[in-house]
Amino acid sequence: MELYFAAPNDFSLTKLSPFPTLFRRRAQRVPPSSAAGYGGGTLSLRASVRPLTTALEHAGGKMVVELVGTFNELTERMRGVSLSTSSSRILFKALKMSIPMLQNMGMGPDGRPFLSKALSVAIILADLQMDAEVISAGILRVTLEAGAVSIHEVRDRVGIGTAHLLHESLRVKNFPSKVGILDEESAASLRKFCLTFYDIRAVIVELALKLDTMRNLSYLPKYQQQMVSLEVMKIHAPLAHAAGTKFLSLELEDLAFQYLFPHSYLYVDAWLQSHESGGKPLIEIYKEQLLQSLKNDDVLAALVENISVHGRYKSRYSTMKKLLKDGRRPEDVNDILGLRVILKPKSGTDHSNEVGEMACYRTREIVLSLWREIPHRTKDYIARPKVNGYRSLHMAVNVSESGRTRPLMEIQIRTTEMDMLAAGGIASHSLYKSGLTNPEEAKRLKAIMLAAAELAALRLQDLPSMNHKDINSGHRDRVFQLLDKNGDGRISIEELMEVMEELGASDEDAKEMMQLLDSNSDGSLSSDEFHAFQKQVEMMRSLEDRDDQYRNMLDEKLHVSNITGLIEASKAGSV
Repeated sequence: MELYFAAPNDFSLTKLSPFPTLFRRRAQRVPPSSAAGYGGGTLSLRASVRPLTTALEHAGGKMVVELVGTFNELTERMRGVSLSTSSSRILFKALKMSIPMLQNMGMGPDGRPFLSKALSVAIILADLQMDAEVISAGILRVTLEAGAVSIHEVRDRVGIGTAHLLHESLRVKNFPSKVGILDEESAASLRKFCLTFYDIRAVIVELALKLDTMRNLSYLPKYQQQMVSLEVMKIHAPLAHAAGTKFLSLELEDLAFQYLFPHSYLYVDAWLQSHESGGKPLIEIYKEQLLQSLKNDDVLAALVENISVHGRYKSRYSTMKKLLKDGRRPEDVNDILGLRVILKPKSGTDHSNEVGEMACYRTREIVLSLWREIPHRTKDYIARPKVNGYRSLHMAVNVSESGRTRPLMEIQIRTTEMDMLAAGGIASHSLYKSGLTNPEEAKRLKAIMLAAAELAALRLQDLPSMNHKDINSGHRDRVFQLLDKNGDGRISIEELMEVMEELGASDEDAKEMMQLLDSNSDGSLSSDEFHAFQKQVEMMRSLEDRDDQYRNMLDEKLHVSNITGLIEASKAGSV
């Protein structure tokens, strides 16, 4: 992107030299009235822009723009968080400390600048309506793992509270290593352990980092992608579900599904995208229709100052589970289509909550004028909020027309405040209600999360396990002995190259493989290192078999016409 700066009395945008950053805003054009009457002052004003432009081209100027732009962007996204002066200072200190360090660190292993990763994590946390300390911990985790700062420096320069949360997030990161085998029982135990003994804010930091990792996982070899994805599917996605951060949970599931079962993912994706009309996605047609009706309503216009409608297709993983595990027919997977209406009540009133609720119910009436409601699918979480504070209207409508049957569409209606609280789930609710300082409230929230984790675990029971105790150890030893031709108990690079040459691979492939598998970097493979590799091979084969099984089952159920073309289109548009 490029930064633009308004040139006085010129009404055009003077372009500053571009430099890498995530957050940029184009300055508004200066209205004619603002420059009128200045006469001969125009030349000196215009000339004054040039020194600023030159200054911002320097490294220090770029960092100032990065710092100010990032701070403004994050605080704007944290609309539902009460940002005190001390909180603002914490976030500003964290950014001021991290930005220069990360800009000088270059690229991370995923090919992105470390700064881009840190700010991507910060955006996820800000959108979850986390407070300044949580966002600062997310930024500083990336800085710490890049080797640019220590926890002691964070304590001295940002604050002891942020340093403690940063340390806690590192403990959460390492908790999966507490078991050597990630079978279903140990995964469930780890989830319970995490929710019981760790600060929920540290859990959210780790989940945001996992989501950023999953969004940028393509740089890893396939087997490592699958190992990371399986851990995410078994531990982190259920944790996100338990914490009430639904969008984190759904995206983590879908991304892990994409890496674990790529053919099945593409099949479901193609089927979901096949619900179109005249080449235009149905969800876009319904979104425009509803938004126009809402904007044309005078009663609603008197209650709100802004209306937004967001559309989405159902989670790919959730769709597959409903089709295969629940045994539903395709026509019974009702909420393939979904719309969310977000209303901003008019400001300047002492009863904005009541006005917002009135606007939600008025929106529901407008929806009913367009489509037929399915009564048993209606949920009023405004009149009866969930225990974690979640408030929203949910309804399902029948959008079939002209004798053409279409899936039911789910519609959610909420105010901006309800939406911000919903984004952060239980973690946001804890901060919102100051529950983290109340032992009884914290105990109640832990109980809710543990119950939710149990429910989420039921969705994962048929995933392949990483339990490889049943692999015949004698067979593994024989394979190792066949590769260890000189019998010294280690596979050297020369021995590995010889085998790979016989398979038609190059020396470079052998060297790359050695680098990946040689965990202690001693230039050879021990029997333990080779056995770990064999476990991963067995896991990949298991996943591939399950992917073929799922794909065949989906084909029997969906019978999508021109599936090859749709899958190719999905591949072209996939991440």
